[in-house]
Amino acid sequence: MSAATLHTALQQRLSALSAGPRRLLGIVGAPGSGKSTLAALAVGHMGTRAQAVPMDGYHLAQAELERLGIAKRKGAPHTFDAAGYAALLRRLRQQGDGDDVVYAPDFRREIEEPVAGALPIFAQTPLILTEGNYLLLQEGPWTQVAGLLDEVWYLHVDPALRLQRLTRRHEQFGRSPTDTVAWIAANDEPNARVIEASRHRAHRQVVWNDGSACFEFLAD
Repeated sequence: MSAATLHTALQQRLSALSAGPRRLLGIVGAPGSGKSTLAALAVGHMGTRAQAVPMDGYHLAQAELERLGIAKRKGAPHTFDAAGYAALLRRLRQQGDGDDVVYAPDFRREIEEPVAGALPIFAQTPLILTEGNYLLLQEGPWTQVAGLLDEVWYLHVDPALRLQRLTRRHEQFGRSPTDTVAWIAANDEPNARVIEASRHRAHRQVVWNDGSACFEFLAD
């Protein structure tokens, strides 16, 4: 998706969201839908007016997942520090002026671990994009998240393309083809069904148009 572009309507909406005081825009979608690509493309288009903060920085560490006995479900809603993520969003909404910097965690796929304090978020940035699977989930601490976002976009993609991307990602980061198929069936697809059930709560629906290599708003 290196040649991906943003439709003019998306560019205009991003500009409107960044025109005033601090706004938080959420991008949600199933695993492999292209959330991080869309967020990176949006930040690239907006330059210094936007920064990205992924939800995945709040993955529990592998050692903690193993202690809890839930490592085989890594990526499911209960394998994140959802309350910590909501607390970060509150800090970003209340961030002061001037030199105030909020440090957010990031998730590094090459080590499959979150890294604390990896992302400096600057007070003068008017638009913060946060992308992840469970921004619209209505259970446990996740229920706090949607209300902390000014707008949420749900990202759709062709299911076959999404599975193709997931397979490539897992194999790229070390899983065998057999393990990849098993992981997708036992983890990614159950998670995807949970995420898709929340899509009606989004303010806007976005679709990946593979033919034009473009992200665009879904027509009403």
